[in-house]
Amino acid sequence: MKAARSSQTNRAVLAIDVGGSNVKMMTNTDRTPRKFESGPDLTAKEMVRRVKALTKDWSFDVISIGYPGPVCGNRPLREPINLGEGWKGFDFQKAFGKPTRLVNDALMQALGGYRGGRMLFLGLGTGLGSAMIVDGEPEPMELAHLPYRKGRTYEDYAGKAGRKRSGDRKWRKHVFDIVAQLSAALEPDEVLIGGGNVKHLEKLPPKSRRGDNADAFEGGFRLWDQSGVDARARVR
Repeated sequence: MKAARSSQTNRAVLAIDVGGSNVKMMTNTDRTPRKFESGPDLTAKEMVRRVKALTKDWSFDVISIGYPGPVCGNRPLREPINLGEGWKGFDFQKAFGKPTRLVNDALMQALGGYRGGRMLFLGLGTGLGSAMIVDGEPEPMELAHLPYRKGRTYEDYAGKAGRKRSGDRKWRKHVFDIVAQLSAALEPDEVLIGGGNVKHLEKLPPKSRRGDNADAFEGGFRLWDQSGVDARARVR
């Protein structure tokens, strides 16, 4: 199974990016994004209801969802940290009534920005998303909650709360240090840095490039690519 480099599906795909601050959506036919605020009270059922309401004038055949947590069997493996309850084991395909593929949100963004070789993706958002793609083989990762320093995790320093706590200058220093540590361990050819807080980086760490806001959507479209790609095969 290889990660695609361009979206080549003749089906209309609705890609949904579920984040701790917003839920964003776009189709590969219209390419006009829409969103609504998420937050700690958003349940899985409410997310589905609001997506249906916001896209009732759109036509699409299949759905891709980027979920902020581990996925197994096309369903969330556990409850998200920054959202409400009722996500673990939720059947989104049944709820939407359309063929649906669910993957980790960082993996979906990584798929959208992949160009080849060994790529590490780090998403600087509400938390810290992570994924790797090695020679076209995508692998979701959970690096955010590994210990970093002073009893705190990578996410505690690189996430949104860490930036607010330490200020932009120290936060940037920690981001550079985290990228260096993970690069030394995982040996990527390049690091793709995305997420809403990448805009606060004035410069990028060595061998890094800035992700595009549309990467998550492009990754969602690529999940239904017909060029021999099946990104589900390695999603756990």
